Amino acid sequence: MGIWAGVVAGRGAKRRPVVQHGQNIGCSRSWVTRRRVGSFAGCPRLYIRLALPLREKSLIGRIRRISGTSRGIDLGIGDDAAILRVPPGHEMLVTTDFSLEGIHFRRDWHPAESVGHRCLARGLSDIAAMGGEPMAVFLSLALPAKLPQKWVDGFLRGLTALARKHGVALAGGDTAASPEGIFADIIVIGSAPVGTAVRRSAAKPGDSIYVTGELGASAKALATMYESPKKKLSPKKHPRHFFPEPRLAVARYLREHEIATAMIDLSDGLSTDLHHICDESKVGASISAALIPCAEGVTLKQALDGGEDYELLFTAEAGRKVPRKIAGVAVRRIGEIQRTRGISIWSQSEGAKEKRSALIPGGWEHFSE
Repeated sequence: MGIWAGVVAGRGAKRRPVVQHGQNIGCSRSWVTRRRVGSFAGCPRLYIRLALPLREKSLIGRIRRISGTSRGIDLGIGDDAAILRVPPGHEMLVTTDFSLEGIHFRRDWHPAESVGHRCLARGLSDIAAMGGEPMAVFLSLALPAKLPQKWVDGFLRGLTALARKHGVALAGGDTAASPEGIFADIIVIGSAPVGTAVRRSAAKPGDSIYVTGELGASAKALATMYESPKKKLSPKKHPRHFFPEPRLAVARYLREHEIATAMIDLSDGLSTDLHHICDESKVGASISAALIPCAEGVTLKQALDGGEDYELLFTAEAGRKVPRKIAGVAVRRIGEIQRTRGISIWSQSEGAKEKRSALIPGGWEHFSE
């Protein structure tokens, strides 16, 4: 953790550092502070020198220097509130997502750059699911006292690199001390021309169901880490888990060509997210297991239930021409919307007839047992 500790043991006592001055423990003297822990009868006052994140003002200054600029931000970091300007003829889109240590990431598994990237990818993917364009990002961070500034810098590098790639800037946020663990809340503001945002609620019976990319790679990586908790995976070998790509360009094409009737991003898993579309549209669906685009080495269950793929699941009118590839990303038809409620999946064992069964939501759900 990068901790410097020392004891002040009464008048004339010598300090005995637990970590010798200058020992390489991954912390910089510029952000080491001295904190009083307490004193009581018969015992000396105890002080601990901790490798802390920068003080709030310095941290905000650092964030401001790397925040970037983007269209629609008239006033960003530095005031009590940001001033945003929505393009003429557009509606504003707003989404918010938590990234919680121990729930969405683990520091011993996920590099700081990956955590920052994934934090923003979640919000950008929500904007993509509506067919929108991102305008501004707001980040609130609660950090534990013993967190090295090096980790914070890596987190910000990962987040701002993805922001620059998609032409969006960090326009504000908040910082606070956390009693335990890292908590990040990302808010992404976007826009879409009035009346063009793609909702979950407009799928109609007879519509075809499509999915972008391949599914299950993120779930496979996560399963590997759970099987071997002490083994670190290479982010370069597992980019779909550590550095997922929100499908903003695909979503833009679908909106501009008025292809998608309903859409959602696959954050919780196809089996769960398809239910979200059907629930909001008050319809049912039928899909084929043979058509699900499983990533290499991935099981059908991982592809259906894994989540964190951040691909797009959308519907289009029957007979509507949908390109097989959009913005370099494969697009595959996997089923059809039906009038009868409920979702079924057709599967076929080798040498057997095709069998239909109910598709149960098996993806991520908070507060489930």
